Amino acid sequence: ADGGTRTAAISGAFVALYRALHVRVEDGKMDSLPIFHHVAAVSCGIVNGTPVLDLDYLEDSQAQADANFVITDIGTIIEVQATAELEPFKESAFLQMMGLAHHGIKEIAALQKKAIGL
Repeated sequence: ADGGTRTAAISGAFVALYRALHVRVEDGKMDSLPIFHHVAAVSCGIVNGTPVLDLDYLEDSQAQADANFVITDIGTIIEVQATAELEPFKESAFLQMMGLAHHGIKEIAALQKKAIGL
């Protein structure tokens, strides 16, 4: 879905940035890596009244709410974008999406660390 494309780009770009900066450190052009936390992004939504992580196209097209979360590996929030599609949704549903987002970010951060050899 649309959110998946944006969130995949953010999560993948972090790995590319880390690798590029790591090469600069190895070449002696930088003293240290200026990265303190991993950054990843996920999409969430509410489909048929149920919060869902990483919506596919069909889920996204039927979602009552759609959200993208950009969060660090230690759980700090960089960006949240959430939209009610047909009618407003409750704060409790938002908090459920946020919980799913934190879970998804932990999984993505682990994969990022594996991809860069940490």
